[in-house]
Amino acid sequence: MNGQVGFHFDETRCVGCATCAVACSDGNDVPPGPGAWRRLVTQEQGQFPQVTVAFFPLSCLHCEDAPCVRACLPRAIQKRPRDGIVTLDPQKCRPHCRRCAAVCPFGVPQFDQQGLALPMCDFCSQRQAAGQKPLCILACPQRALDAGPVETLKEKYGSGAWPRALTDPRGCRPALVTKGKPAHQG
Repeated sequence: MNGQVGFHFDETRCVGCATCAVACSDGNDVPPGPGAWRRLVTQEQGQFPQVTVAFFPLSCLHCEDAPCVRACLPRAIQKRPRDGIVTLDPQKCRPHCRRCAAVCPFGVPQFDQQGLALPMCDFCSQRQAAGQKPLCILACPQRALDAGPVETLKEKYGSGAWPRALTDPRGCRPALVTKGKPAHQG
């Protein structure tokens, strides 16, 4: 592999506007309804008057040890060797199998009415091939997102706390460099 690509997310900058999700859907012609390639996860913590909210713009995290790839018997989900992007070939998906969803700790796989996996984030592969960043990165007004080779993102941003609105990765090593908010005290 030439180098795992991934996302950077700065939870201290995200305001939950969902502009990244809208740009992703619009730019990839994702129809309204279930099947968004990127969606906003919100988590509230605390009790009044000390309440906090955390956001995470969830898409496929292109895990370095992607459990969905191992679980997919028809090999509809694969990991590209050159950059680590997890890809889905809906033509190979078996109706109502959902093994990928059962093992994804983030609940990324989504399905149509026939039980087939819907397309998911492909890291804007066509844009990436042209040397451009994914649409979600360009759209974020708060600059809470970035993308690139994981090692470069770690050098640029360091490694921070895991985002509060995102499930524990359970060892799958998401291609995600983060800056999380400190846990609420009180």
